[in-house]
This record gives sequence, structure tokens and C-alpha cells, in this order.
Amino acid sequence: MPSTRDIRRRIKSVKNTAQITKAMQMVAASKMRRAQQAALAGRPYATLLNEVLGNVVFHAGDFTHPLMEAREVKRQAVILISTDKGLCGALNSNLMREASKLAPDTLFITAGRKAAQFVARTKRRLAAEFLYKDTPLFAEARSISKFARDLFLSGAADRVDLLYTRFVSTLVQRPEARPFLPVGELGPVIAGFDQPPAPSQLAQAATEFLFEPDAGQVLGALLPHSLNFQIFQVLLEAKASEQSARMVAMKSATDNAHQLIKDLTLEYNKLRQGNITNELLEISTAALALE
Repeated sequence: MPSTRDIRRRIKSVKNTAQITKAMQMVAASKMRRAQQAALAGRPYATLLNEVLGNVVFHAGDFTHPLMEAREVKRQAVILISTDKGLCGALNSNLMREASKLAPDTLFITAGRKAAQFVARTKRRLAAEFLYKDTPLFAEARSISKFARDLFLSGAADRVDLLYTRFVSTLVQRPEARPFLPVGELGPVIAGFDQPPAPSQLAQAATEFLFEPDAGQVLGALLPHSLNFQIFQVLLEAKASEQSARMVAMKSATDNAHQLIKDLTLEYNKLRQGNITNELLEISTAALALE
């Protein structure tokens, strides 16, 4: 049975832990608001970009592009986007569980240390490792997108997918897989946003579009930018998911620490009261023996 000294030490240790988790909760809450605002702010542009791509592709006729070339999938690559740090609940575990379902010969392009550690731990094939900041930069997304495009165009991969954590709400973040390359008939689908308009809907539109110099060249210039922005938006979604999950996890840890302190305090008081009672009994017994 632990002594009162042991319980006091444990209470002090749990209080110190609670202070740390509370501080981490406040920091994560501050970062979470900024990350969520950035992710939500990019969605209207992503929706409009898909709309423009749908219109351009529909009016481009028989236009073809190397990034739109669909071929038999012999080698698959996946851009796996995770966090750099832990202490964010089951966020990374759920993501890695989905990644572990992929074929053993899948080629991974990782963004985030946890993704790179998963690939090394499971002895998967790693094509490249990227890092991104707490506030993702478009240049970071452009680097990841360019490497994936080069991988696809060189024939090292016949298909490239995205695997990331989609931000739904502060309490809900879901791992999600999205096609990245080759680009479909209506352009890339920006993760978590509206689909491009269907050709039948575009055909019914009364508006006639004129492209200068022509629709093919416009689409050829627009495709790389849309892929870059798709990666950028996914990085924003992943960062918003990370900060939300960390804030919730640290709040839960703080609440559990406070509950544990209450339980330990109750146990300490019971043990202390028991010791006092035993001492009183010993004093009373000694007094009676002297009479």
C-alpha cells in the first residue's frame, strides 16, 4: 500500500503534467483558429478553379496533355501527408492504417516526419521526403507537386494519389484518398470541394467562351497551377486537422489529469485519516495500560 509521501509525490507529478497539457492545449487552440481560417478561405477559390477547368476542358475539343494520359497502372505512387509531431490523438494512427492497406510496392512521397517514419518502419519504398511549416507555403506545395508530376511524366509511376487527413470540424478529421494524376476529363478534383460541372450542364449553358490564344494552350498552362493549388489546399486541410486534433487531445489529457488529482487527493485523505485514527487508538491503548 502506498504511503502518504508517495501519494503526495504522485499528485505533484500529475499537477505538473496537467500544467504542460493545459499550455499545449492553449497553444494548439491559438494555432487551430488560424489553420482553420486558412483552410476554409481556400475552399471558394478551389471550387472556382474546378469550375474554370471544367469549362476550359469542355471547350478544348480533342485537346490532350501528358498529365491527362491514362495508362495501365503497373506502378502506383502516393503522396502521404502527415504531421511532424505527435500528441494529436489518433490522427496519425488512422492515416497510417489507411496507408498500410496499400500494395507493398507502392511508392511513397511523404510530407511530414510521421509519414516518413511510417515508410521507414514498414520498409516501404520512399521516393522523396518533404517537410512543411505550421503555416504551409505555396512554394512547399509547388515542390511536392513538381516532384509528383516529374515522377508521372518520366513513367516511374503510372498513377499518383493523395492520402491525407481531411478537416471536417474541430472534433472530426477523416483520412481520405484522392486521385491526383492522371488528371481526369474535367480537371483535377480539389480535395473536399465541389466537383467540376458536368459536360451536359455546360452544354446547356448559353454563354459562349472565347480563349486566347486557344483553349488547349490555356488548359496546358492552367493544369500545373491547379495541381499546385490542390497540394497547397490539402496541406492547409492537414494542418487544420492536426491543430484541431491536438487541441482536443490536450484538453482530454488535462481533464483526465484533474480527475486523477481528485482521485489521488481522496485516497490521500482516506489514508491520512486512517493513520490519525491508528495513532489515536495507540495513544488510548497506552493510556489505559498505564492506569
